[in-house]
Amino acid sequence: MAKSTRKSKAKPRPAKKPMAGTSLIQTLRRWMWRAVFGVIAVIVAATLFYAIVNPPTTPYMFSEGRRTGPVKYEFVGLENIAPVMARSVVAAEDANFCLHWGLDVNAIRDRIERGGSGGASTISQQVVKNVFLWHGRSWVRKATEALWTPLTELLWSKRRVLELYLNIAEFDEGVFGVQAASRHYFGVNADELSAVQAARLAAILPSPKTRSASNPTNETRRRAASILDGAATIRVDGRAACFSGE
Repeated sequence: MAKSTRKSKAKPRPAKKPMAGTSLIQTLRRWMWRAVFGVIAVIVAATLFYAIVNPPTTPYMFSEGRRTGPVKYEFVGLENIAPVMARSVVAAEDANFCLHWGLDVNAIRDRIERGGSGGASTISQQVVKNVFLWHGRSWVRKATEALWTPLTELLWSKRRVLELYLNIAEFDEGVFGVQAASRHYFGVNADELSAVQAARLAAILPSPKTRSASNPTNETRRRAASILDGAATIRVDGRAACFSGE
């Protein structure tokens, strides 16, 4: 009798089950990436939102309101703020505002070489801190601010960055924004500020709770005079071109 030439089919081997530890690591990794992309999506959405919507308040404004009572705050567009006021705060706080992308690398390098621990925050960084984050000197906040600022510069115009800065900066205890500050100190609207008044408002920004624009000390007067010259300089040399409508 002839032998059968049919070969028996090999039985498929059962698939190896993944080890429990490997499966757990993959799951955790998957959820970690989802969380990262979720945070990025929230940050981008919030930044785009405030590109067109004026903030009704800020975390710092809210905390100050709880501490001292209702704050003075009225948002006005950059077109309703005296141009000299915009130039004054740029001259005082960030003269290279139109030249950098949110972080002033040269100022940071100079600060490190001097061994200092502050003084290099740009207007863009201050806006990110005031609109989205919290005050304080923690490395977590500074790192978040440093990463968020270039995104803000990418999604917002320079005029929008400066507009928000002028509207949410603190000018006295419970007084936020240049419109409220103009009324508080001089009894005028933001578009009626003189060059001297604008320089004095800019001069108190580093320490608004201890300085006064309407009753300035000699030190504040000297700083205001320097800002007045600086505002005129950046108008002439083009460093106000990115936000000036003149």
